[in-house]
Amino acid sequence: MQVKKRSEIDKKYLWDINSMYGSDKAWQEDVDKALELAEGLSEYRGRIAESASTLLYVLETEALIDRCLENPAVYAYMKKDEDTSDSNSQEKVMKISTVGSKISAMLAFITPELLKEDYSKIQEFIEEEEDLKVYEFALKEMFKAKEHILSETEESLLSKLSPIMGVTNNVFKMLDNADIEFENVLDASGKELELTHGSYSMLLQNEDPEVRAKTFENMHKAYKKLINTIGTNYAYNVKQTVIFTKLRKYKNVLSSALYSDEVPESVYDNLIKEIRSGLPYMHEYLEVKRKELGLEKLDMQDLYMPIFNKEDEEELTFEEAVDIMKNALKPLGDEYLDAMQKGIESRWVDVYETPNKSSGAYSFGSYDSHPFILLNFKGRLRDVFTLVHEMGHSMHSYYTRKTQPYIYGGHSIFTAEVASTVNESLLINYLLDTEKDDENKKMLIAMYLEEFRTTVFRQTMFAEFEKIVHERAEQGEELTPTKLCDIYKQLNIDYYGDIAKDNEYIQYEWARIPHFYNSFYVYKYATGFSCATAICKRILEGGDRERDDYLDFLKTGQSDHPIELLKIAGVDMSKPEPVKDAVQFFAELCKKIK
Repeated sequence: MQVKKRSEIDKKYLWDINSMYGSDKAWQEDVDKALELAEGLSEYRGRIAESASTLLYVLETEALIDRCLENPAVYAYMKKDEDTSDSNSQEKVMKISTVGSKISAMLAFITPELLKEDYSKIQEFIEEEEDLKVYEFALKEMFKAKEHILSETEESLLSKLSPIMGVTNNVFKMLDNADIEFENVLDASGKELELTHGSYSMLLQNEDPEVRAKTFENMHKAYKKLINTIGTNYAYNVKQTVIFTKLRKYKNVLSSALYSDEVPESVYDNLIKEIRSGLPYMHEYLEVKRKELGLEKLDMQDLYMPIFNKEDEEELTFEEAVDIMKNALKPLGDEYLDAMQKGIESRWVDVYETPNKSSGAYSFGSYDSHPFILLNFKGRLRDVFTLVHEMGHSMHSYYTRKTQPYIYGGHSIFTAEVASTVNESLLINYLLDTEKDDENKKMLIAMYLEEFRTTVFRQTMFAEFEKIVHERAEQGEELTPTKLCDIYKQLNIDYYGDIAKDNEYIQYEWARIPHFYNSFYVYKYATGFSCATAICKRILEGGDRERDDYLDFLKTGQSDHPIELLKIAGVDMSKPEPVKDAVQFFAELCKKIK
């Protein structure tokens, strides 16, 4: 599929983010309003707990400031992702960062001042002022974290440092999207195949083993050239995270990352333990893949090659992908489907790859905007799964924002990944149920197993990489680029054996993973997939009650801790059973295609 300029694409395939702002002036007005409100609120220093009504005003105004700034921030980041080389969007992003830092510093007194009070006094205020009840959970969480909140002066200093906290992430993004150059790949006929972030996965599915090998090599050679820069950049990302964790008196970075969600460290450790115990099943699947591909030896570049595929996969239009999605998600009911259809018609989705557009896919949006979805749609069945996944995120946001107040209008990543993956599970079940051809069924099972490999096994390996890296940094070890590559190479050998041992370039793969700049994020993909597998089974085997339980969960936002919210959907993630059951389901499906 040829990469077109944005100006050449029908606007129905471009997201309508101009619905957020019709002009730069309107955008600036919201930024200015947030600053004005913050200046006014700063006058309440020393008065927050003087009465219930004053506390209510401070909390409501603080939420309004966040809300005023969220909309222009989301708009700026999405405009930048349309075209990462656009200087106007880059300027907006930098301005938002600066203003956000200024506002944070101005309002840094609020939390420390509140925490000087006994919670019993706050509880009396809540009983006295009815409108404060909505803030009760948030206030309890704030006081729970009291030991990790610093003095007003210290909090103000940290707020002023916040712009540099995102620097390593921004450096990586600029390197990865604007500066890095990939050498194109030649096929057997001498034709030059363009290698980009968007084309990488497609080229790894090329029938020619030499094309796959060269694609893998050229992709990672580009990172090898920058490994000292990227390695040093990431090492400082880890180092600053460790420093800020110590400043806030957490035991370690992992406990700090899990703290707000009240996820026990045992959940993280048990995930790694259960997935490592399931590695023999993945090795069985990879042996099936090797045989079906007719290879004497499987290599890392072959892992993404689909098996049991038709000679030529039919290229789907976006409209056909949407129809498949609607049929697959019928078990979620008419209300869900109607809202989703309106979203498509209202241009929530930016469909195709364009020059300098951010790679990959995501769902984004503010409390006051539509949900929005960025895709790089190529017309493959795999892209239908991506669409369904991101629509799960967007519908989660849609239901939450319709139901919850602003302060609970977001999601923990722990729950967000469940909402997206339930949709994927429903899709694979729909495709398997409606497919009559046995070979096509094998293809679909293989596709699901591959999704499991990349979402559960691979993301758990990433999670283990992060754990090792941060533990070493916490022990005072300097993380050189060579050490980072060695850690990653050894983990690949642990998970994949000789496939990784004999590959020269796999050691550099960690350098192209953007999620590592958000510490201990990726494990939630694996837990989310396991939880979603259980919820999907419950919906399909149940009735209206099970469906409604799930829809009720989608409406909860951040009104409680993730593990408690997931119990509403019928699954307890504090226990190892959901991960164990998911691994066993993988093993059962593997038997069906052996």
